[in-house]
Amino acid sequence: MPSKLPVIAIVLFLGALIASGVFYTVDEREKAIVFKFGEIIRADDKPGLHLKVPVINQVRYFDARVQTMDSEAETYLTVEKKGLVVDSFVKWRIINPTQYFVSVSGLATNASQRLRQLVNDGLRTEFGKRTVTEVISGDRSQIMKIVQEKTNKDAEKFGIAVIDVRLKRVDLVQEISQSVFDRMEAERGRVAKDLRARGAEAAERLRADADRQSAVIVAEAERESQIIRGQGDAEATRIYAEAFSRDTEFFSFYRSLAAYSNTFRDNEAMMVIEPDSEFFRYLKDPAGKQ
Repeated sequence: MPSKLPVIAIVLFLGALIASGVFYTVDEREKAIVFKFGEIIRADDKPGLHLKVPVINQVRYFDARVQTMDSEAETYLTVEKKGLVVDSFVKWRIINPTQYFVSVSGLATNASQRLRQLVNDGLRTEFGKRTVTEVISGDRSQIMKIVQEKTNKDAEKFGIAVIDVRLKRVDLVQEISQSVFDRMEAERGRVAKDLRARGAEAAERLRADADRQSAVIVAEAERESQIIRGQGDAEATRIYAEAFSRDTEFFSFYRSLAAYSNTFRDNEAMMVIEPDSEFFRYLKDPAGKQ
């Protein structure tokens, strides 16, 4: 039995070698092309196990999943000749492996390069039809749809289907951005200045109205005070007159005392007057007799 082990091992090895040359598998995530001495004989194998002729047939596999081509930022001109920096990406997959192999040698890098050219041409055409406002504000979805449809149609000759085209970023170029920011700053400054001027005007109007009302109130108060003082003086005069008419001697005495008080308030005051003057009448005699 031990002498047969090398023979069995050699048979198994040869069987595996023959099987590897005869059978091949196609994954559901792949597409395969079968060659016969370098010539394509079929490219429609379904996922699963398949047969081939060893040495004569070769099999090449291609990724059939959705792939992403991420473009570098490009500058496109609008209808106003203003530059926009656009960053985009494309989703694509292989639908015809034979055409894919013939047109781009089956290389994803070649396919991405061709797609990049198609997308750039489409975006340049669509951006050239629109203004900056239209691109940024409302037409972005429409641009992506148009470019996707056109690129998908043009990419059929490469055996590729373009599933989606997306714009990740759309910005003004630095020079235009700076000028836009400057205009925005100037506009905001103008609005702020206008608001400050309106506020100052309203403040002046309020101050003028307050000053006018204050002047009116003060004038009214002054007028009322003059009236009240006049009425008080009149009432005082009436009372004095009434008191004087009731007792003229007492009224004279009272007035003389007030005159004395006012006159002799200053200790350094000097009076030059005749001793028998009427002014000293009540000083000489409390009864006021001469």
